[in-house]
Amino acid sequence: MAYLTSAPRGTKDILPEETPKWQYLEKTLLETAELFGFREMRIPTFEHTELFSRSVGDTTDVVQKEMYTFTDKGDRSVTLRPEGTAGVARAALEHGLLGDALPLKVSYNITCFRYEKPGSGRYREFHQFGVELYGAASPAADSEILALAYHCLKEVGLGSVVLEINSLGCRECRKRYTQALIQYFDRYRGQLCGTCLERLEKNPLRVLDCKNPEDQRIAAGAPSILDYLCDDCQEHFREVQARLTEAGIPYRVEPTIVRGLDYYTRTVFEMVHTSPNGERVVCGGGGRYGGLIEELGGNPTEGIGFAMGLERLLATMTAEGCGFPPEEPCQVYLASMGESAGVRAFRLASLLRERGISAQCDLMGRSLKAQMKYANKLKARYVVVIGEDELQRGEGLLKSMDTGETTPVRLDEGIQIP
Repeated sequence: MAYLTSAPRGTKDILPEETPKWQYLEKTLLETAELFGFREMRIPTFEHTELFSRSVGDTTDVVQKEMYTFTDKGDRSVTLRPEGTAGVARAALEHGLLGDALPLKVSYNITCFRYEKPGSGRYREFHQFGVELYGAASPAADSEILALAYHCLKEVGLGSVVLEINSLGCRECRKRYTQALIQYFDRYRGQLCGTCLERLEKNPLRVLDCKNPEDQRIAAGAPSILDYLCDDCQEHFREVQARLTEAGIPYRVEPTIVRGLDYYTRTVFEMVHTSPNGERVVCGGGGRYGGLIEELGGNPTEGIGFAMGLERLLATMTAEGCGFPPEEPCQVYLASMGESAGVRAFRLASLLRERGISAQCDLMGRSLKAQMKYANKLKARYVVVIGEDELQRGEGLLKSMDTGETTPVRLDEGIQIP
């Protein structure tokens, strides 16, 4: 049966030669977040389904079409997380983190699951790096999150990055804008796709996000949310831009940016990388959410954050020739001939590893020639050959695989590797 030897559709194995890039990326992003005061949080892979229906929103594509939901053995409905914000918000409430000194700043590296059509760089199981900041309603908090997203991309080597920002306003702004959108799109009901007709009834902002070319053409003439912002939201948005300008972070206002998740308010943004090959969104989920904590049963608490898809980010870094640290090779290979020599090689490898030196020895019963060939494959820096004569003398020769130079080396607890 072929399915036993192939990964499920929409998933991807990350092989040993690829993992160093992933480790470098995850480490760099977490360390950059730490510079801004964000500490890592780890949340469960699955949650009660209601958490996502209440936070992400019943009218969103994520909840309606894309979630992996099932009933467990206790007859409870649980869902594999489709994103990280809801889980972080739930954890913050459950553990009383919002009653401590604010703002609360957390980061995360997680896997997410969405049932959607797999495509280029799009998977049903995928990875996200994200940050969340709770407790600060000021434009300064927005600006800090935007600056962090920008610096994360700079740190991994993507220099030509532009921040695209928009404001969805508060609930009242959004209510007025929603009515304006309905009035506009009503004129085109006969031309909109079936999905957009459904969205128009449940979540009109999502019509602006449709990928159908004809719907995009119609949406291009839709009213702008910026014309429906109240005075407070306009001032908030102006202050965010002023801070970005002061910090030298390149940005442009893009009124068409909307969010498919219901909890977003005011500032929303994307990070776009530009190259000779065109533009590519490398941070497609960011913004402020004013009602999320309250929706989950907590006191009204402002939040803002973003998430980056690591598959897309790695693909962009690779396409742009971003530098990755070289993989650390085996430092020393202990080649042995005979059972007694093999036992000594195993002992010496253990001693070297205790000192933090990468060491390997024969596990396959190979000939000396085959072991040397294997050491080359490992890109070992040094090889020590151990046979009966070397055991008798208690000394062998340490060979540099780069230069061929040999130096004596003790075959006991004092073994020394350059």
